Amino acid sequence: MTAYGFVIDQRKCIGCHACTVVCKSENDVPVGSFRTWVKYVEVGEFPDSRRHFSVMRCNHCDDAPCMKICPVHALSKREDGIVDLDREACIGCASCLQACPYDALYLNPDSGVAEKCHFCAHRVEVGLQPACAVICPEQAILAGDLDDPHSAISKTVLDLPVQRRREEKGTGPRVWYVDALEASLDPGATSQPDSWIWSDRRFPAPEIPDGLPQFEPGEPKTVLDTDRGPAWGWHVWGYLFTKNLAAGAMMVAPLLGLIGLSAGVWHEWIALLALALTGALLVADLGKPERALSLLTRGNLESWLVRGAWILTAFGVLISASLASHCLGEMGWVSILRWASLPVAVLASGYSAFLFGQCRGRDLWLEKGLFPALVARAALLGLLLAFVLVGPNSSVLAGQSLALLGILNLVLLNHEVRGKTKTAAADRARRRLVSRQGPLVFVIGLILATGLGCLVAMGSELEAHVFPVIAVVAALSMLPFEKSWVFAGQEEPNS
Repeated sequence: MTAYGFVIDQRKCIGCHACTVVCKSENDVPVGSFRTWVKYVEVGEFPDSRRHFSVMRCNHCDDAPCMKICPVHALSKREDGIVDLDREACIGCASCLQACPYDALYLNPDSGVAEKCHFCAHRVEVGLQPACAVICPEQAILAGDLDDPHSAISKTVLDLPVQRRREEKGTGPRVWYVDALEASLDPGATSQPDSWIWSDRRFPAPEIPDGLPQFEPGEPKTVLDTDRGPAWGWHVWGYLFTKNLAAGAMMVAPLLGLIGLSAGVWHEWIALLALALTGALLVADLGKPERALSLLTRGNLESWLVRGAWILTAFGVLISASLASHCLGEMGWVSILRWASLPVAVLASGYSAFLFGQCRGRDLWLEKGLFPALVARAALLGLLLAFVLVGPNSSVLAGQSLALLGILNLVLLNHEVRGKTKTAAADRARRRLVSRQGPLVFVIGLILATGLGCLVAMGSELEAHVFPVIAVVAALSMLPFEKSWVFAGQEEPNS
């Protein structure tokens, strides 16, 4: 057996960036992107200060989270232990960027697909060393077979005290460091400047959230690194809303039918439209949208992107069948199909919790309780939709249900923004979330929804236009929260 890996001897590294330059040359890495880079961390204050270097790269993990989340098997582990990437298969969904706890992947701005260090596999296969190991003037980079007890790298790992980055993630990284500054390997242990020593930052430095101690002068500070912007943007937080709208519309349809309150065929029309918009957002977010069909034709069934695609497809089929039954006047079948779609609607709403759970590099998204929160938001959206369509004829029971759903969402929201935290990174991300406007807007929306439900339950008479206005405002309040949650999870650096 062969198991390749790296040892970075930081006692020898002089921070010359030769490894970075030769990697770019060897692999045609675009400007602004890096497969190998050198991070500078300074400790102390001038003149009593010291600069530490740390070489960052893909860790070719034993349990690589990027492989599990990749929907099209573009990432795979070779028999020699190298985690390789097939650029021809990649669809540019950026899920691997979210799963990696080491910021080792990037999207090529020209091709729109992911790229990363592949251990210079084209060189290894012909008996050569990776380019970075060859070029290093101090021989600070050792590359070799860790399963060979006679190899230099194997002896180094056994004989010297070594460290690995973020072992708590359980990925089994295959890059070891000798005498690296601990703070340089922990992305949250150093202060982040507004600009690097030789250049401006491409993206603003993450602020230290309120309630956490500020870094004091002389404490470790990163003065050079790669700063990366959010890999997922408005397409993703928009998809969370539209998907929940589709799920909610069909979730409440059979339940409202029990009390004689229904918006008729509008449940299906709105659900189908929202689901189509969901699919359009997901496809538009891909670097290679023409490859979207590969999620269904040759998808990785371990990935919740693929499982979600199948759930949404099944959901769309059920909605279409129910709509067709409506058009044919087969109301018996409409009832059957609506009840059949209820559990699928719950899955369509909640599966994203498992998808975000595969994003091992984003601690905020790994917190428990996301599944019920998503389902509760979908149910609230569906009931608010019914209030918009039915108006003041809503029943007392529907009002009570709306009030209870509003309170339930408030409880779940409180858990999301103030619940228990397992890691310091999750705590920082949650505090950043709370500092944004999204949670506050959502709280106001939930209070409006709860108040509306209470008024209806008490039999209060309201003007006809009041119902849809309050319901629409309450529903739209979810959008800024989804936006804040998606971006807050990506602000915490991973390198």
